[in-house]
Amino acid sequence: MRVSKSIEIMVGVFVLLGFIALFLLALNISNVSSFGANNGYTVNAYFDNIGGLRTRAPISMSGVKIGRVSQIAYNRQRGQAEVSMTIESQYLLSIDTQASIYTAGLLGEQYISLEPGAEDDVLKSGDMITLTQSAMVLEEIIGKFMVDLTSK
Repeated sequence: MRVSKSIEIMVGVFVLLGFIALFLLALNISNVSSFGANNGYTVNAYFDNIGGLRTRAPISMSGVKIGRVSQIAYNRQRGQAEVSMTIESQYLLSIDTQASIYTAGLLGEQYISLEPGAEDDVLKSGDMITLTQSAMVLEEIIGKFMVDLTSK
């Protein structure tokens, strides 16, 4: 049975489109949106507990993605996690901005949410966000609940 050349070409195009769709899906799931584009400024923040926060996690303000986590390290002098964030240059943050770690969605992906402050002065590259709220860890919440139940 002889298959026509046009059907072979259509099947090849269909398979190629399938591979492209899988590649784009993999990029979306892995939080890779741009290949090395870094046109922003970096600010740092210290947290007592970052939970499951990872590099390339989104940073949002009022629900709008304004940057990504660029690096996470443990600072021995402070005994806290130091998180470096790259903020897109068009978004200016006041010096009294607050950073909190939240969980999004059913899969539990964590992100940093920024609450703008009221000061006129803005953060520059290398500055520190001093007002932070650590991630809420489910095990700690359950542990506190169980202790409360047993103490009554």
